[in-house]
Amino acid sequence: MPTDVTTVSPIALQADEGDALWSFGALATIKASSETTDGRVAVIQFLAPQGPGSPLHVHHREDEWFYVTEGELTFWVGGKVIEAPAGSFVYGPRGIPHTYLVSSPEARFLVVTEPAGFESFLRAMGQSAPTLTIPPPAAPPSDLAPLIAAAAEYGIEILGPPGITD
Repeated sequence: MPTDVTTVSPIALQADEGDALWSFGALATIKASSETTDGRVAVIQFLAPQGPGSPLHVHHREDEWFYVTEGELTFWVGGKVIEAPAGSFVYGPRGIPHTYLVSSPEARFLVVTEPAGFESFLRAMGQSAPTLTIPPPAAPPSDLAPLIAAAAEYGIEILGPPGITD
């Protein structure tokens, strides 16, 4: 029996607990991270307003999946448009381009990445949330070069702007 297995402590967080960030126009609450799972998995709860969600991108290091708990998202994954109301699950394997937008007035959803690491990108691009609310609206960045460079550091390739086109 191997003895080099790292022991990870259990995690139990209430609805208002976790590392809360304002990132990409949404409230992102990190429930599990590289630090708490020994790099195995990241779990982030999002509360986001209607509108664009993420730029078209591809993860080269992790698989990503979404579970919609409230509201509705619309995804574009590998060339397919998917309507995802509450209760929907969408899986985006690494290497497959995808994007999403919030198609209801607001939505709450979980994003899980395996292995962990994506939460570090959110921390790098966001700021600590002073309240557990959606951040005030901000103008889109005029220069995407810093986002593209930061994403590349985390194994994420930005392929296009937010939004879904057929």
